[in-house]
Amino acid sequence: MYRFVSAALVPALLAGCSQSAPPPPEPGESASAAPATVADTPPVMGPERHILAVGDSLFAGYGLANTADNYPSRLEAALRARGVNARIANAGVSGDTSAAGAERFAFVLKNQPQKPDLVIIEFGGNDVLRGLPPEQTRANLARMLAEARAAGVPVLLMGMLAPPNLGDGFKREFEPIYPELAREFGAKLVPFFLAPVIGKPDLVQPDHIHPNAGGVAEIVAATADTVAGALPPPK
Repeated sequence: MYRFVSAALVPALLAGCSQSAPPPPEPGESASAAPATVADTPPVMGPERHILAVGDSLFAGYGLANTADNYPSRLEAALRARGVNARIANAGVSGDTSAAGAERFAFVLKNQPQKPDLVIIEFGGNDVLRGLPPEQTRANLARMLAEARAAGVPVLLMGMLAPPNLGDGFKREFEPIYPELAREFGAKLVPFFLAPVIGKPDLVQPDHIHPNAGGVAEIVAATADTVAGALPPPK
């Protein structure tokens, strides 16, 4: 993915976080002995809410030992823990630029088994890595947003920031892309998708770029409520 994140993170070679499952109950142990957090989890209710997540390696789960730790999978679990009957289709492809995403977006959207209730779009990091002009990123994202609007599917756009090493001019051109397109197309916005892991080397992989399992968990925690709020009311 994109190297610019390393400039914002303190270099460290730390492994991803993991959590072990609780031990099974002893014979004769009552169900009431389950942790309070499990008992307090809202029941999953209502019709299935289908979400399509289209992005690059940040959705694909690059470098994660357990594929179930990718963002869409962890997000689905977090939404279901909130009582939302969510099913998320992961269309993340490592290395994709916004141009590559725009080329496949309409096909992926059209070929979902069920029309999505929401599509999450996450692109731009690889554009920055390759030094692509911001106007190209804007045009590609606008194309995807227009196709989603034509299909009648609401969008949550994951925003990105520009690295300081590319200069103030690039920053002024790149960073307004996401809020401006969100306003233009009536999309919901997460201003900076990677905000929860910036400056926290224990939450990124040894490449200093991609979040590890713990980092993904932090990003999910920071964005799950926004995703839930972006879902339209069930029909």
